[in-house]
Amino acid sequence: MLVLCPYPLGLAAGQRLKFEQYYDDWRSAGWEVVASPFMDQKLWSVAFESGHIWAKVSGVAKGLLRRLHDLWRIRSFDLVYCFMYVTPVGPSLPERLVRRFARRLLFDIEDNVMMGLVPATEKHHPNPLLRLLRGPGKYRYLIREADHVITSSPSINELCLALNRHKASTYISSSVDADRFLPANSYSNDAPVTIGWTGTFSSRPYLDLLRPVFEGLAKERDFRLRVIGNFDYELPGVELEVLPWSAEQEIEQLQGIDIGVYPLPFDDWVGGKSGLKAIQYMMLGLPCVATDVGTTPLIIRHGENGLLVKSQSEWVDALRRLLDDPGLRRRLGEQARRDAVANYSVKSVAADYRRVLASVMGR
Repeated sequence: MLVLCPYPLGLAAGQRLKFEQYYDDWRSAGWEVVASPFMDQKLWSVAFESGHIWAKVSGVAKGLLRRLHDLWRIRSFDLVYCFMYVTPVGPSLPERLVRRFARRLLFDIEDNVMMGLVPATEKHHPNPLLRLLRGPGKYRYLIREADHVITSSPSINELCLALNRHKASTYISSSVDADRFLPANSYSNDAPVTIGWTGTFSSRPYLDLLRPVFEGLAKERDFRLRVIGNFDYELPGVELEVLPWSAEQEIEQLQGIDIGVYPLPFDDWVGGKSGLKAIQYMMLGLPCVATDVGTTPLIIRHGENGLLVKSQSEWVDALRRLLDDPGLRRRLGEQARRDAVANYSVKSVAADYRRVLASVMGR
């Protein structure tokens, strides 16, 4: 199997917490897995920072050369597993060449591909430059021509079933390693309660939705806000802790929060979100407050393993309840952990990938 993916191994959540976790399982099933990221470590280190133009140009050029090498060797593989795209910019020619030479093609798409499937969402894409450079033609072509498609949400899966010429598309949830993401919360009010959010600069606008919520809540309750990401953040009037995300410290950083928040806007784009943040919080036994939209109502059962909200006043009320009531945090968090292990752990989702791989090889 040749895996064509955008990012280096073990760094991007869309890869780490999806298919990368299953390489060992696939190898135990007899696959030889060869991964070919478009980005190398050097490009990854500057790709999401301003400036570094020459380093970025050089990195992209090296990525294109790697893809030429992949095309040269592609016929020696039984299956090509393509995540998101073959090249990040430009027309769909690289994708068409991969389809032409691949014996079998499995296409895995993440939530942000919605920009290419639902025109109304394009104005909501968090990165306008990428929206301009990466047109929907790449995605539509791969969805249509792949032997099978793996999707990140039920709503995307419906669209792909309609587009794929084989009518072969499967929704596989994001997943978390239950043996690594272990609960460590005391559910106590002996120290200031920490509300936490994790994400990247591209999802920062979602965190900004809660600025007035946190500002208002800070006037009546003591709490700390922990932001884990790859950007600086300021929120006057709120006790704020900003931590740079790292793969080595990710779990420890998340274990240090008491309440996880997953804010989302009400638009078409959100229909494609996989709910990964909520799953991470739940696996750690944390109560999660999430916007009642998209995939989150399928993951969170309001009042049982988390809280769902729709308005600013509901956000304030839900967070106030959790800040005041450690017993409620414990009840929701412990049920969240049980549900996450049963439905979103690596062990529980592994069989879904194996079934898709068997289906593709049998085509």
